[in-house]
Amino acid sequence: MQKYGFGLMRLPLTNGEDQTSIDIEQVKIMADDFMKQGFTYYDTASCYHNGSSEIAFREAVAKRYPRDSYTITDKLSLFMLKSADEMQLFFEGQLERMGVDYVDYYLIHALGDQAYKQAQEWGAFEFCAKLKAEGKVKHVGFSFHDKADVLDRILTDHPEVELVQLQINYLDWEDENVQSRACYEVAVKHGKPIVVMEPVKGGALANVPESAEKLFRDYAPDMSPASWAIRFAASPESVFMVLSGVSNTQQMTDNLSFMKDFSCLNKDELAIIDKASKIIKSDIEIGCTACRYCVEDCPMNIPIPDYFSVYNNLKRFGSGQRLVSETYYENLTEKYGKASACIKCGKCEELCPQHLPIRQYLEAVAAVFE
Repeated sequence: MQKYGFGLMRLPLTNGEDQTSIDIEQVKIMADDFMKQGFTYYDTASCYHNGSSEIAFREAVAKRYPRDSYTITDKLSLFMLKSADEMQLFFEGQLERMGVDYVDYYLIHALGDQAYKQAQEWGAFEFCAKLKAEGKVKHVGFSFHDKADVLDRILTDHPEVELVQLQINYLDWEDENVQSRACYEVAVKHGKPIVVMEPVKGGALANVPESAEKLFRDYAPDMSPASWAIRFAASPESVFMVLSGVSNTQQMTDNLSFMKDFSCLNKDELAIIDKASKIIKSDIEIGCTACRYCVEDCPMNIPIPDYFSVYNNLKRFGSGQRLVSETYYENLTEKYGKASACIKCGKCEELCPQHLPIRQYLEAVAAVFE
């Protein structure tokens, strides 16, 4: 199996303001290129594109390719449910939207300390085991966003889990909140294969500062910044799959170019990444990956990741970007709540995989743009 997986989280849109307006024809082209190069692993979730990601998979892949030619991962997103009684209906809806009779990999979604308590109370692990016994799921696991000690506790409690999905990228490898390296080591200790998510950190590592990109280009002129990030995530021995949420055919072509004949990073390349990481960390104000979990239940309809992106661009590029950034911000406020509309309920921070102080950051955004 190739190490590169097609993440269906950030698909191309026909209307940038509507997450459900997926450009299916472009997704078909990307899927065809992906399959032609021998890649087979797809990853989706019901919260991606407000459920339309699963439908896009059905139209681009399930309807057009034999069932044994691909594998599909979906997730039990407990944060979308009101009670344990809804899990069965939720899963059946996923099968219908994806157009499949079974799921190859089914993951309890975004576990952390609090989410794990909910999973335990609702019997989520037992529910996944039941689906596996029925043949509706081939392999069970979970995706994870928390500290290494929490991961260790979950894997100790549930040795039946077959794989774990972790956030690994070179910016978060030693981050005190994400703890990519420490979580990787815990998974290895428990003998669990690892699927990597966010290798490019929501696109942040594809668009790096000029000084960091120069380090990369001086060593390998034809290799994109994204290729360095994805190869870093794919290099650890226990990683069996790296997901990349591609948004257009160009990104897919680039990823396929270096993952088809994948080679691990050498010592010189790792040293370059270490230098680039230091540069990038000094350049990013808000480490948001635009996963959009935070917007699901926002009572004020605030497009948090979009505001953070506009804010980061202004901080990174300076006064030359002010007019453009202000225009983007004003356009967003025509449809959504302003940053200052935040009522400090904290729901967003409970859902944030990066554990960002979102309420504090929204105050900063408001101070700059309002």
